[in-house]
Amino acid sequence: MPKIKISLCFFIILFLFINSVFPQYDDSGKRGKYFLKKNYIEESIPTFEASKDKLPSPVLEDNKEWIELYWKAWELAFNHFKKPPEGSPFVSNYLDEAFAPNIFQWDTIFMIMFARYAHSIFPAIQSLDNFYSRQYENGYICREIVEASGEDFVYEGRENTINPPLFSWAEVESYKVTGDKSRFAMALPVLEKYTEWLEKNRKKEETKHGLYWQTGLGSGMDNTPRDGSGWIDMSCQMVMCYNDMAAMCDELNQKEKATAYRNKAREISNKINQFMWNEEDGLYYDVDDEGKQVKWKTIASFWPMVAGVANDQQAEKLLENLKDPKTFWRPFPFPSLAADQQFYKADGQYWLGGVWAPTNVMVIKGLDKFSAQNQNAYLFGEFARLATENYLDAIFKVYKKTGTIWENYSPESFARGSWSRPDFVGWSGCGPIQLLIENILGFLPKGSQNKLTWNINRIDKHGIQNLRFGDVVVSFTCERRNDINSKCEITVTSNKPFELTINKNFTSEKVFQIKEGINSLTVE
Repeated sequence: MPKIKISLCFFIILFLFINSVFPQYDDSGKRGKYFLKKNYIEESIPTFEASKDKLPSPVLEDNKEWIELYWKAWELAFNHFKKPPEGSPFVSNYLDEAFAPNIFQWDTIFMIMFARYAHSIFPAIQSLDNFYSRQYENGYICREIVEASGEDFVYEGRENTINPPLFSWAEVESYKVTGDKSRFAMALPVLEKYTEWLEKNRKKEETKHGLYWQTGLGSGMDNTPRDGSGWIDMSCQMVMCYNDMAAMCDELNQKEKATAYRNKAREISNKINQFMWNEEDGLYYDVDDEGKQVKWKTIASFWPMVAGVANDQQAEKLLENLKDPKTFWRPFPFPSLAADQQFYKADGQYWLGGVWAPTNVMVIKGLDKFSAQNQNAYLFGEFARLATENYLDAIFKVYKKTGTIWENYSPESFARGSWSRPDFVGWSGCGPIQLLIENILGFLPKGSQNKLTWNINRIDKHGIQNLRFGDVVVSFTCERRNDINSKCEITVTSNKPFELTINKNFTSEKVFQIKEGINSLTVE
């Protein structure tokens, strides 16, 4: 009996000690306090066979192999739509990686980036509900949560349990397709409390820079050879978080909050440019406590483009690095560690060079941002298209060899990454689906505004059938042309009116008011 008492006392003391040293991870037991959805409502899971005719259907006369890959990605994706297990505290159906009995934060966020194009069939954005419903009272959300119990899954310490804070990015990007802002009122209180936690617990005290730290596991770049107390990706993701929360506040008519969040994003951006930008190398680097740069060339260096931190001149230097065959422009673009770095592995070995969907999406969406606003828009837009083509070509070659899509890929050959899982759609669906729609076919919807931009840069017959954004269901076809400068003969069939902006070759724009029914257009 005395031994039992001693053991019990020991564990109580240990528990109190841990909570005193790591109070940021103290669970009060009041989970999901800031999220309105509390209970699961039974919903069926759709099948691919019954849903295929409701999905967007691409037309690519000269690249039918990418269409084959597109449909394979959707087929695999439907195997990842899940209901919560019996007895789980989860509140919504969700997207699941399916290689572990847990949900993963940044994996889920990037799965939403392509699955939002099937929102009417499976509302993928609701996958985030299960993270929100398991949020601690102090704002903390664990990056990995056990499906059956809803408990945190902690691997190698709590310091590794914060993933890229991109919940708000997924919410805003989903909104661009669905046009449904009803989620914002539910999600914003969760995101505000989460960001408050990050501000308190992801800044190392008494650093010269005042930026945000991460770990390899936490950043998602597990075995990346990085250190320092200011991480470029985490700091830029905080900028994105504040700007996206500001966009949500705009829609909710919370103007003062929106202004405050944008000011905070600007403050962080200024620090990033002060400490992390290297003019000579044309790259951003992590920094140590004293603000000195830690010069590892990783794919994280490019987050300032999509975060809107880089200016035009900095973006052009980053573009030069992406084009450099000695570093990032490898046979299978883009490696997670530059090819001229000490620990670079030709077969990938996870984040020592492996090619990953989330970081490729980040790079290409960053290029898109500058193709829309830079005076050299053509350079950014054309390279984004070329990079996407090379990426899809490489994925397709591996698919034909192996019959599936992989978690990551080798940067030097058309092969799976040396550490990778098959049937991974998963975020690997982003290339064959999201980037095909947005960067090969060129469709960028704004469902909330009843608008769509079409970047036309192909000469073959191409388009898409059954694309949904907001309340619009529309089909587009551009007939084959003799060359890139020839006029475009276009047919648009829509169930409702909307505004269409056609951007030809990234150089000229023309706006059309599309009517319900069949519309015939000519763009010189």
